[in-house]
Amino acid sequence: MGGAAVLRWLTGLLLAASGTVALGQGCPETDPEAMALLEALAGQAEAVSYEGVLTLQRGNSLRMMALRHGVEDARVSEELTLLTGQEAQVVRGDHPLDCEHPGHQLLRAAAAVEQGDCGLAGHYRITTAPGERVAGRRAVRLLLQPRDMYRYGYVFELDRESTVLLKGTIVGAGGRPLEQFQFASVKVGAGAPAAAERPAAAVVHRAAPPHPEVPQAGPDAGLGWSPGWLPAGFVATDSAGPHSVRRSYTDGMATFSVFVERLREPLRPGEGVVREGSTVSYTRGLTLGAEPVLITVLGEIPVNTARMVADAVQRVR
Repeated sequence: MGGAAVLRWLTGLLLAASGTVALGQGCPETDPEAMALLEALAGQAEAVSYEGVLTLQRGNSLRMMALRHGVEDARVSEELTLLTGQEAQVVRGDHPLDCEHPGHQLLRAAAAVEQGDCGLAGHYRITTAPGERVAGRRAVRLLLQPRDMYRYGYVFELDRESTVLLKGTIVGAGGRPLEQFQFASVKVGAGAPAAAERPAAAVVHRAAPPHPEVPQAGPDAGLGWSPGWLPAGFVATDSAGPHSVRRSYTDGMATFSVFVERLREPLRPGEGVVREGSTVSYTRGLTLGAEPVLITVLGEIPVNTARMVADAVQRVR
């Protein structure tokens, strides 16, 4: 999980009342406290300002970072600065609080219920449990356990007072932690230093979330294609056309992208897999119609899911 992914994770959640409720005909029973927390993940509690120092562990790699999440005039700015290793910083600024992306919409459980849809609860068992102390603050635990083999599970520790996300873990098969971040120290509320008061890093990456109605810039593949299969619940994050080199998908928690590149000649049979924490990069050569192509699936999904997505890519006109 890179810096931009950490920024996506670190979203506050809203604590609500507990109980048990059925979301609709054919939907599994779900804890309304958990659903209220999940709905708030779409952006309601993002209006809380906070800053702190956190650790990010991916496999055997451990990094320390400083995060600032500031809210002013209904707009969000964020900075994530590496404190170990390479001197680098990820900056996302001037993002409206009321701008919703597909992932936010999928998290809005109440809207999904009104439409007769189970929403995220159709793909995850969503519950709460007593949390632990993180960075000296008491937390409530939110668990999302996958209902199928196509996605990972998540465990979040949320600050009881502010609902800021204090700790997050991505969990693989058998409950094995794949990736984890947690605050070592955190300050919640007003008083965080402004961006102009902080020294710039040697390498600064300015991140901007894709607009859901605007195709992403990039070279035209010159080849029409479509995903023949996606795990249930995943939807496109933008309006990429059939000839786009890249398309991205999310189920509201996990995100992955599919890249299709034309080749001059076919590749020898085989596949390539690189995994770091919860992120997989899966590549293989295929022939779509008479066109040799290289297909890459990159994202926070199990390798078998990436393989199935790649194998199902189809040629379209």
